[in-house]
Amino acid sequence: MSDDNPHPSNGSSNKSLWDRTLQLFTGEPKNKEELVNVLNDAEDRDLIKPETKLMIEGVLEVSDMRVRDIMIPRSQMVTLDINSPLEEIIPIVLESGHSRFPVVNDDIDHIEGILLAKDMLAYGFNRSEETLTLAEVIRQAIIIPESKKVEPLLKEFRSKRYHMAIVVDEYGGVSGLVTIEDILELIVGEIEDETDDEIEEDIKHLASNVYQVKALTELADFNEFFNCKFDEEDADTIGGIVLHQFGHMPKKGEHLSINHFEFKVTVADSRRIQTLQVSVPKNHTINGKIAD
Repeated sequence: MSDDNPHPSNGSSNKSLWDRTLQLFTGEPKNKEELVNVLNDAEDRDLIKPETKLMIEGVLEVSDMRVRDIMIPRSQMVTLDINSPLEEIIPIVLESGHSRFPVVNDDIDHIEGILLAKDMLAYGFNRSEETLTLAEVIRQAIIIPESKKVEPLLKEFRSKRYHMAIVVDEYGGVSGLVTIEDILELIVGEIEDETDDEIEEDIKHLASNVYQVKALTELADFNEFFNCKFDEEDADTIGGIVLHQFGHMPKKGEHLSINHFEFKVTVADSRRIQTLQVSVPKNHTINGKIAD
């Protein structure tokens, strides 16, 4: 019989990631644990990257969660009083760095709406001569129960185009709030905002030949900074390279050596490496300087 494919040798290499992932499920895993084992096997066979596997596991984890598991508790909410003049509110908005604020009436259990910081721009730049009040600029608050599952909430965030919801308990009292960013971070890791004051450099010199490096540092940036040649086809980030070499999710304190570089995990959770301590080989040149 003749082969209809004129280039049979290229067939598998041309398959999309989705096609290859679907091919993994021919064994029909019967539960989530078996599915995770399939993903681990796929990573071992280089069918998916470690970062991809972590994101898929993040989706699986989210599917079991309820809003109460991820919400920001009421004690940590930054709220605005609807009766406060805008002159008093602007400093709070600027200091917090948030883009959305629950607006309350006297106490936190009486939510009047949500203020979007951008809705105050006209007032802040004196483009409007009218005296504005919070009641005029706030938007409707979305109220959800603690027991609501996270997965359908993410779909609602996307389809209805809102980014924050107020969480209430069975008695109607405010328990906290949740944002679309909170859910996405469960899947892809921490999302750092350009206005965050606590953002640190991806690569920070600690002492001598020792550096602190964020695991999500792009591998190309790592190679350029440290004058090395880790294969960028193996992973997108230095954390991906380290994770692949470990062959398991390492805990804080675990270490290994790759190409004479010493890597120690300094911050990690059950799903991803966050921060690494990197010891550079002695006599290795970095930015024109030789490491001690």
